[in-house]
Amino acid sequence: PKITVYYHLTGSIAAVSSLLSGQCSSIGGQLCDYHFIRYEKTWEEAQKYCRKNHTDLATVSNQTDMKRLRSSTTAKPPYKAWIGLQENTPNIVWRWSLPGVNFSFRSWDKDEPKKTCAMTTSDGKWSSDDCNNKKPFFCYDDSVILIKKNMTWVDALYYCRDHYRDLVSITNQDEQLWVQERAKMASTPYVWLGLRYTCTLDFWFWVTDETVLYTNLDPDQSGDDCNVSGAMDRNGTHQWVKMIDDNYKFNFICSK
Repeated sequence: PKITVYYHLTGSIAAVSSLLSGQCSSIGGQLCDYHFIRYEKTWEEAQKYCRKNHTDLATVSNQTDMKRLRSSTTAKPPYKAWIGLQENTPNIVWRWSLPGVNFSFRSWDKDEPKKTCAMTTSDGKWSSDDCNNKKPFFCYDDSVILIKKNMTWVDALYYCRDHYRDLVSITNQDEQLWVQERAKMASTPYVWLGLRYTCTLDFWFWVTDETVLYTNLDPDQSGDDCNVSGAMDRNGTHQWVKMIDDNYKFNFICSK
C-alpha cells in the first residue's frame, strides 16, 4: 500500500532528557540510564557485570552527565565507585570502556590520576586506584539498539515505533561515532537511519524532528530522487547513502 505520511514527528529528544534524574546525555545529547551498583567488584569484574546486565561501565561526556550520574545513587558520602575509564598501558592513554568514545571531558581531582582505573568520588571529581581493588560501580543502559532484522525503511520505522522510540537520528559527530559502533555489528552492508528525503519540500529531515545540520552524506550521493531514505555504510568511514527504500531490506538502528 502507498504510504502518504512517512514522518510522524515526535517531540525533541531534549524534552525527554528532563524526565528522569538518572538519565545521561551521552553521547552528544543521546539518552541513557545510569545505574549505581552496590556490589563491590574489581574494575574488570564490574565491566563484565555491566556488559552482561546493562550496556557497559558508565561513560561521562560532560558536567551534566556527571551530575546525573551522581543523582542516580542514594549512597551517602563519602563513597568511591568505578566508572568506565581505564589507562591503556603501555601507551599510558586513558580510554573509555565503550569502544569509539572520545576521551575529551575530564574531571580529575587535584594531583590525579595516579593509578590505572578511574572512580568517581562523592564530590563529583574523579580519582584513581589499582584496578584489582573492589568497589561499587556505575553502569549505564544505551539509548540505541541495532536490530538484526532485514526490513524496508518503512517497516523498520514502524518496528522502532512499535517496540522502542523511533529510527535513530544523528545530529553531531559524537552521535555519529556512537551509532557507527553499532553499525559495525550489522549483518547487512548498510543499516537504516531515521533519515528521509521529501520531494514536496525538497530537503532531508530526521523522523525524530531534529534539523539536519550535521551531515555525513557521501558527496557522490547527488540528485533529488523521490522515495529515498538514508542508510549508514557498515564499513569504511560509515558515510550515509541514499537508498530507494522499497528496493532494499537492511538491519536498522532504533533509539530507545
